[in-house]
Amino acid sequence: MQLLLVEDNVDLAANIGEFLESRGHSVDFAYDGVGGLRLATANTYDVLVLDVSLPGLDGLALCQRIREGARRNLPVLMLTARDTETDKLKGFDAGADDYLTKPFSLLELLARIQALHRRALGHDAVLEVADLALDPRAMTVHRAGERVPLPPIAFRLLEQLMRASPAVVTRAQLEQTVWGDAPPESDAALRGHVRALRTAIDQGRNPPLLHTAHGIGYRIAVDDDV
Repeated sequence: MQLLLVEDNVDLAANIGEFLESRGHSVDFAYDGVGGLRLATANTYDVLVLDVSLPGLDGLALCQRIREGARRNLPVLMLTARDTETDKLKGFDAGADDYLTKPFSLLELLARIQALHRRALGHDAVLEVADLALDPRAMTVHRAGERVPLPPIAFRLLEQLMRASPAVVTRAQLEQTVWGDAPPESDAALRGHVRALRTAIDQGRNPPLLHTAHGIGYRIAVDDDV
């Protein structure tokens, strides 16, 4: 993703930027509201991460200006040290899509950014393959109308497989989803998660939907032709 971070705390901005870039994202920085507005107007970004308390033009005013201009559909995640309901409502009234209170974990920040990006791309739509349905927003899975409980890792693997269906997703791609840039040395861990996923969605049900592409990866499809 191409991200814009508007944060006047230089050390915090550097910390956030380093973390996001380590996850493969590109980050542009602005340290005041005027600079943030200039970048947001001139460039195209997937998500804007915006501090409320900014010099020159505060985050609320900046968000309102963006909503009134050419980048009105830009997803905005607002950061603030203010955690009262009134402050949050002011942020949403200004046009923010989500609100994160300082201090926060960088992993939660990334999860919020990814959720906004998926929503902007329409990725919150329910995924369906045959009688298998996955709801990304509710984080639920059903097969033939019956709820299928899944642990978080299995859910993430299934979501990736269903988004790619009927194509094969390589083992490396699946490992990246689970472990990022530090995958285990052996593929036994991934095989274990896939085995648990196959048991959950396919055991006692027809047709089987999770197939192995030997030497390559896995796929979700009605048939097992690769």
